[in-house]
Amino acid sequence: MRILYWGTPAYAVPTLTELHRAGHTLVGVVSQPDRRRGRGQQLVPSAVKQQAQKLNLPVFTPDRIRRDSECQQQLAALKADLSVVVAFGQILPPEVLDQPPLGCWNGHGSLLPRWRGAAPIQWSILSGDEETGVGVMAMEEGLDTGPVLLERKLTIGLQDNAHVLGERLSRMTADLMVEALPLIEAAGSGSTNERWQRLGLRPQAEKSCYARMLTKKDFQIDWTDSALAIHRKVMGLYPSAQTSWNGKRLKLIQTEPLIERLKDRLSQEAQDLLGRWPTGGDAGGTVLACIQDLGLVVSSSGCPVLIREAQLEGKGRSRGQALVQQLAAAEHQRLGSS
Repeated sequence: MRILYWGTPAYAVPTLTELHRAGHTLVGVVSQPDRRRGRGQQLVPSAVKQQAQKLNLPVFTPDRIRRDSECQQQLAALKADLSVVVAFGQILPPEVLDQPPLGCWNGHGSLLPRWRGAAPIQWSILSGDEETGVGVMAMEEGLDTGPVLLERKLTIGLQDNAHVLGERLSRMTADLMVEALPLIEAAGSGSTNERWQRLGLRPQAEKSCYARMLTKKDFQIDWTDSALAIHRKVMGLYPSAQTSWNGKRLKLIQTEPLIERLKDRLSQEAQDLLGRWPTGGDAGGTVLACIQDLGLVVSSSGCPVLIREAQLEGKGRSRGQALVQQLAAAEHQRLGSS
Protein backbone atom coordinates (compact mmCIF):
# COMPACT_ATOMS: atom_id res chain seq x y z
CA MET A 1 0.00 0.00 0.00
CA ARG A 2 1.00 3.60 -0.58
CA ILE A 3 1.01 5.30 2.81
CA LEU A 4 1.30 8.96 3.78
CA TYR A 5 2.62 9.20 7.34
CA TRP A 6 1.85 12.04 9.75
CA GLY A 7 3.76 12.40 13.04
CA THR A 8 6.01 14.69 15.04
CA PRO A 9 7.50 13.61 18.42
CA ALA A 10 9.65 10.65 19.40
CA TYR A 11 6.47 8.76 20.29
CA ALA A 12 5.62 8.55 16.57
CA VAL A 13 9.03 7.30 15.41
CA PRO A 14 8.54 3.55 16.11
CA THR A 15 5.40 3.41 13.97
CA LEU A 16 7.16 5.09 11.04
CA THR A 17 10.11 2.72 11.44
CA GLU A 18 7.94 -0.41 11.61
CA LEU A 19 5.86 0.58 8.58
CA HIS A 20 9.07 1.02 6.61
CA ARG A 21 10.45 -2.29 7.90
CA ALA A 22 7.21 -4.07 6.96
CA GLY A 23 7.78 -3.10 3.34
CA HIS A 24 4.98 -0.59 2.88
CA THR A 25 5.53 2.17 0.33
CA LEU A 26 5.83 5.40 2.29
CA VAL A 27 5.11 8.11 -0.26
CA GLY A 28 5.79 10.95 2.15
CA VAL A 29 6.03 12.07 5.76
CA VAL A 30 4.27 15.13 7.18
CA SER A 31 5.61 16.65 10.41
CA GLN A 32 5.52 19.89 12.35
CA PRO A 33 8.00 22.61 11.28
CA ASP A 34 11.45 22.82 12.85
CA ARG A 35 11.36 24.56 16.25
CA ARG A 36 13.95 26.62 18.13
CA ARG A 37 15.19 24.73 21.17
CA GLY A 38 17.88 24.89 23.82
CA ARG A 39 19.93 27.78 25.12
CA GLY A 40 21.24 28.58 21.65
CA GLN A 41 17.71 28.62 20.20
CA GLN A 42 18.86 26.59 17.21
CA LEU A 43 16.27 25.28 14.77
CA VAL A 44 15.80 21.58 15.46
CA PRO A 45 13.75 19.21 13.26
CA SER A 46 11.16 16.97 14.88
CA ALA A 47 12.08 13.41 15.84
CA VAL A 48 9.89 12.08 13.02
CA LYS A 49 11.48 14.37 10.44
CA GLN A 50 14.93 13.23 11.52
CA GLN A 51 13.93 9.58 11.17
CA ALA A 52 12.27 10.20 7.80
CA GLN A 53 15.46 11.80 6.51
CA LYS A 54 17.46 8.76 7.66
CA LEU A 55 15.05 6.60 5.65
CA ASN A 56 15.38 8.93 2.63
CA LEU A 57 11.68 9.76 2.63
CA PRO A 58 10.25 13.07 1.35
CA VAL A 59 9.18 15.32 4.23
CA PHE A 60 6.54 18.07 4.32
CA THR A 61 6.37 20.54 7.22
CA PRO A 62 3.30 22.78 6.88
CA ASP A 63 2.89 25.39 9.58
CA ARG A 64 -0.90 24.95 9.45
CA ILE A 65 -2.11 22.23 7.13
CA ARG A 66 -5.69 23.48 7.44
CA ARG A 67 -4.74 26.75 5.72
CA ASP A 68 -2.00 25.48 3.42
CA SER A 69 -3.81 24.66 0.19
CA GLU A 70 -0.52 24.34 -1.71
CA CYS A 71 0.71 21.63 0.64
CA GLN A 72 -2.67 19.90 0.46
CA GLN A 73 -2.34 19.75 -3.32
CA GLN A 74 1.21 18.40 -3.06
CA LEU A 75 0.04 15.65 -0.72
CA ALA A 76 -2.91 14.77 -2.95
CA ALA A 77 -0.50 14.37 -5.88
CA LEU A 78 1.25 11.57 -3.96
CA LYS A 79 -1.87 9.42 -4.46
CA ALA A 80 -1.61 7.64 -1.12
CA ASP A 81 -3.99 4.75 -0.48
CA LEU A 82 -4.33 5.82 3.15
CA SER A 83 -2.86 8.11 5.78
CA VAL A 84 -1.46 6.95 9.11
CA VAL A 85 -1.41 9.61 11.83
CA VAL A 86 0.42 9.31 15.17
CA ALA A 87 0.80 12.40 17.38
CA PHE A 88 1.02 14.83 14.47
CA GLY A 89 -0.05 17.85 16.52
CA GLN A 90 -2.54 19.52 14.17
CA ILE A 91 -6.18 18.76 13.40
CA LEU A 92 -6.57 17.58 9.81
CA PRO A 93 -9.21 19.39 7.73
CA PRO A 94 -11.92 17.53 5.75
CA GLU A 95 -10.02 18.19 2.52
CA VAL A 96 -7.14 16.07 3.85
CA LEU A 97 -9.26 13.43 5.58
CA ASP A 98 -11.18 12.75 2.38
CA GLN A 99 -8.14 12.37 0.10
CA PRO A 100 -7.01 8.73 0.54
CA PRO A 101 -9.47 6.06 -0.70
CA LEU A 102 -8.83 3.82 2.31
CA GLY A 103 -9.16 6.64 4.82
CA CYS A 104 -7.05 8.20 7.53
CA TRP A 105 -6.13 6.09 10.57
CA ASN A 106 -4.86 7.33 13.91
CA GLY A 107 -2.73 5.54 16.48
CA HIS A 108 -3.75 7.07 19.83
CA GLY A 109 -2.06 6.60 23.21
CA SER A 110 -5.09 5.92 25.40
CA LEU A 111 -8.17 3.74 25.69
CA LEU A 112 -10.70 5.91 23.91
CA PRO A 113 -12.95 7.69 24.68
CA ARG A 114 -10.88 8.26 27.83
CA TRP A 115 -8.23 10.92 27.33
CA ARG A 116 -8.92 12.34 23.93
CA GLY A 117 -6.55 15.17 23.15
CA ALA A 118 -2.94 16.26 23.36
CA ALA A 119 -1.54 14.68 26.55
CA PRO A 120 -3.21 11.30 27.18
CA ILE A 121 -0.16 9.63 28.73
CA GLN A 122 0.43 12.39 31.26
CA TRP A 123 -3.21 12.62 32.28
CA SER A 124 -3.61 8.87 32.68
CA ILE A 125 -0.84 8.94 35.31
CA LEU A 126 -1.95 12.21 36.94
CA SER A 127 -5.47 10.82 37.35
CA GLY A 128 -4.32 7.55 38.89
CA ASP A 129 -5.56 5.27 36.12
CA GLU A 130 -4.55 1.68 36.77
CA GLU A 131 -4.58 0.76 33.10
CA THR A 132 -4.20 2.44 29.77
CA GLY A 133 -3.44 1.33 26.25
CA VAL A 134 -3.44 2.24 22.60
CA GLY A 135 -5.97 2.14 19.81
CA VAL A 136 -6.18 2.38 16.05
CA MET A 137 -9.20 4.44 15.04
CA ALA A 138 -10.72 5.78 11.85
CA MET A 139 -10.36 9.54 11.73
CA GLU A 140 -13.20 11.99 11.31
CA GLU A 141 -13.52 15.73 11.84
CA GLY A 142 -13.90 15.54 15.63
CA LEU A 143 -10.89 15.39 17.96
CA ASP A 144 -10.16 11.68 18.54
CA THR A 145 -13.84 10.80 18.13
CA GLY A 146 -13.69 8.18 15.36
CA PRO A 147 -14.68 4.51 15.72
CA VAL A 148 -12.03 2.08 16.94
CA LEU A 149 -10.65 -0.82 14.90
CA LEU A 150 -8.12 -2.38 17.31
CA GLU A 151 -7.11 -1.79 20.92
CA ARG A 152 -4.49 -3.10 23.35
CA LYS A 153 -4.28 -2.57 27.12
CA LEU A 154 -1.51 -2.46 29.69
CA THR A 155 -1.21 -1.87 33.44
CA ILE A 156 0.28 1.35 34.83
CA GLY A 157 2.78 0.63 37.60
CA LEU A 158 3.31 2.91 40.58
CA GLN A 159 6.81 3.79 39.35
CA ASP A 160 5.88 4.16 35.67
CA ASN A 161 6.72 7.72 34.69
CA ALA A 162 5.57 9.44 31.50
CA HIS A 163 8.79 8.57 29.67
CA VAL A 164 8.72 4.86 30.54
CA LEU A 165 5.01 4.55 29.85
CA GLY A 166 5.33 6.55 26.64
CA GLU A 167 8.02 4.23 25.31
CA ARG A 168 5.91 1.17 26.03
CA LEU A 169 2.84 2.70 24.42
CA SER A 170 4.75 3.92 21.38
CA ARG A 171 6.00 0.39 20.68
CA MET A 172 2.48 -0.96 21.17
CA THR A 173 1.13 1.65 18.76
CA ALA A 174 3.65 0.61 16.12
CA ASP A 175 2.82 -3.09 16.48
CA LEU A 176 -0.92 -2.45 16.46
CA MET A 177 -0.76 -0.27 13.34
CA VAL A 178 1.23 -2.93 11.47
CA GLU A 179 -1.46 -5.42 12.50
CA ALA A 180 -4.28 -3.10 11.42
CA LEU A 181 -3.10 -2.25 7.91
CA PRO A 182 -3.80 -5.66 6.28
CA LEU A 183 -7.33 -5.52 7.72
CA ILE A 184 -7.87 -2.05 6.30
CA GLU A 185 -6.50 -3.09 2.91
CA ALA A 186 -8.68 -6.22 2.82
CA ALA A 187 -11.81 -4.15 3.50
CA GLY A 188 -11.21 -2.30 0.24
CA SER A 189 -12.42 1.09 -0.88
CA GLY A 190 -15.94 2.48 -1.16
CA SER A 191 -17.93 4.94 0.88
CA THR A 192 -16.80 5.65 4.42
CA ASN A 193 -19.81 3.88 5.93
CA GLU A 194 -19.32 0.83 3.73
CA ARG A 195 -15.66 0.49 4.69
CA TRP A 196 -16.38 0.98 8.38
CA GLN A 197 -19.15 -1.63 8.32
CA ARG A 198 -16.91 -4.18 6.63
CA LEU A 199 -14.27 -3.60 9.28
CA GLY A 200 -16.73 -3.88 12.17
CA LEU A 201 -15.50 -0.72 13.85
CA ARG A 202 -16.55 -0.02 17.45
CA PRO A 203 -18.16 3.39 17.97
CA GLN A 204 -16.84 5.27 20.98
CA ALA A 205 -19.07 5.73 23.99
CA GLU A 206 -20.54 9.20 24.40
CA LYS A 207 -18.95 9.73 27.82
CA SER A 208 -15.37 10.93 27.39
CA CYS A 209 -12.71 13.01 29.08
CA TYR A 210 -10.25 15.41 27.53
CA ALA A 211 -6.46 15.36 28.00
CA ARG A 212 -5.89 19.09 27.75
CA MET A 213 -2.51 20.58 27.01
CA LEU A 214 -0.40 21.11 30.11
CA THR A 215 0.34 24.59 31.42
CA LYS A 216 3.24 25.96 33.46
CA LYS A 217 1.09 25.91 36.58
CA ASP A 218 0.48 22.16 36.24
CA PHE A 219 4.18 21.46 36.87
CA GLN A 220 4.27 23.10 40.31
CA ILE A 221 4.18 20.75 43.30
CA ASP A 222 1.51 21.67 45.86
CA TRP A 223 2.67 20.30 49.20
CA THR A 224 -0.85 20.54 50.61
CA ASP A 225 -1.81 17.72 48.23
CA SER A 226 -1.71 14.09 49.32
CA ALA A 227 1.47 12.03 49.03
CA LEU A 228 -0.10 9.99 46.24
CA ALA A 229 -1.17 13.08 44.26
CA ILE A 230 2.34 14.52 44.57
CA HIS A 231 3.90 11.24 43.46
CA ARG A 232 1.56 11.02 40.48
CA LYS A 233 2.55 14.54 39.45
CA VAL A 234 6.24 13.62 39.62
CA MET A 235 5.64 10.50 37.52
CA GLY A 236 3.10 12.02 35.12
CA LEU A 237 5.08 15.19 34.39
CA TYR A 238 8.50 13.51 34.39
CA PRO A 239 11.10 14.96 34.43
CA SER A 240 9.70 18.44 35.02
CA ALA A 241 7.49 18.50 38.14
CA GLN A 242 9.06 21.12 40.36
CA THR A 243 9.16 22.87 43.69
CA SER A 244 11.68 25.30 45.19
CA TRP A 245 14.56 24.94 47.61
CA ASN A 246 16.15 28.05 49.14
CA GLY A 247 14.91 30.15 46.25
CA LYS A 248 16.08 27.80 43.51
CA ARG A 249 14.01 25.54 41.29
CA LEU A 250 14.12 21.87 42.29
CA LYS A 251 12.83 19.29 39.83
CA LEU A 252 11.64 16.06 41.41
CA ILE A 253 12.68 13.03 39.36
CA GLN A 254 11.79 9.99 41.49
CA THR A 255 9.60 9.72 44.57
CA GLU A 256 7.72 7.12 46.58
CA PRO A 257 4.54 7.82 48.59
CA LEU A 258 4.96 6.32 52.07
CA ILE A 259 1.43 4.94 52.27
CA GLU A 260 0.72 1.69 54.10
CA ARG A 261 -1.95 0.47 51.69
CA LEU A 262 0.57 0.71 48.84
CA LYS A 263 3.17 -1.34 50.71
CA ASP A 264 3.34 -4.14 48.15
CA ARG A 265 4.05 -1.62 45.38
CA LEU A 266 6.89 0.16 47.19
CA SER A 267 10.60 -0.63 47.24
CA GLN A 268 11.91 -2.50 50.27
CA GLU A 269 13.69 0.65 51.43
CA ALA A 270 10.42 2.60 51.32
CA GLN A 271 8.53 -0.21 53.06
CA ASP A 272 10.98 -0.01 55.96
CA LEU A 273 10.07 3.66 56.45
CA LEU A 274 6.31 3.16 56.72
CA GLY A 275 4.70 4.43 59.92
CA ARG A 276 7.78 6.21 61.25
CA TRP A 277 6.26 9.71 61.06
CA PRO A 278 2.80 10.77 62.30
CA THR A 279 0.59 12.27 59.62
CA GLY A 280 -0.61 15.85 59.74
CA GLY A 281 1.89 17.07 62.33
CA ASP A 282 3.94 19.31 60.07
CA ALA A 283 3.16 21.83 57.34
CA GLY A 284 3.31 20.38 53.84
CA GLY A 285 6.80 20.44 52.33
CA THR A 286 8.62 20.11 55.67
CA VAL A 287 11.74 17.94 55.68
CA LEU A 288 11.06 15.19 58.21
CA ALA A 289 14.28 13.25 57.73
CA CYS A 290 17.48 13.20 55.68
CA ILE A 291 18.39 9.58 55.05
CA GLN A 292 21.90 9.33 53.65
CA ASP A 293 21.41 6.35 51.38
CA LEU A 294 17.86 7.21 50.24
CA GLY A 295 17.11 10.92 50.12
CA LEU A 296 14.61 13.21 51.83
CA VAL A 297 11.38 12.35 53.61
CA VAL A 298 8.99 15.30 53.21
CA SER A 299 5.54 15.93 54.68
CA SER A 300 2.37 16.35 52.63
CA SER A 301 -1.27 16.73 53.63
CA GLY A 302 -1.23 13.16 54.95
CA CYS A 303 1.46 10.52 54.62
CA PRO A 304 4.99 11.68 53.77
CA VAL A 305 6.81 11.44 50.45
CA LEU A 306 10.28 9.98 49.94
CA ILE A 307 12.28 12.03 47.41
CA ARG A 308 14.87 9.66 45.96
CA GLU A 309 16.14 11.72 43.03
CA ALA A 310 15.96 15.41 42.12
CA GLN A 311 17.72 18.11 40.14
CA LEU A 312 18.57 21.47 41.65
CA GLU A 313 18.62 24.47 39.33
CA GLY A 314 22.03 24.76 37.67
CA LYS A 315 23.09 21.27 38.77
CA GLY A 316 22.85 17.74 37.42
CA ARG A 317 20.55 15.08 38.78
CA SER A 318 21.44 13.59 42.16
CA ARG A 319 19.97 10.85 44.31
CA GLY A 320 20.33 9.33 47.75
CA GLN A 321 23.31 10.54 49.73
CA ALA A 322 24.48 12.84 46.93
CA LEU A 323 21.09 14.57 46.95
CA VAL A 324 21.15 15.13 50.71
CA GLN A 325 24.67 16.54 50.51
CA GLN A 326 23.97 18.74 47.49
CA LEU A 327 20.95 20.34 49.14
CA ALA A 328 22.67 20.54 52.55
CA ALA A 329 19.25 19.65 53.83
CA ALA A 330 18.26 19.49 57.48
CA GLU A 331 15.10 18.51 59.33
CA HIS A 332 12.38 21.17 59.61
CA GLN A 333 13.49 23.04 56.49
CA ARG A 334 10.73 23.48 53.93
CA LEU A 335 10.41 22.92 50.22
CA GLY A 336 8.24 25.25 48.19
CA SER A 337 9.02 28.34 50.27
CA SER A 338 11.26 31.20 49.13
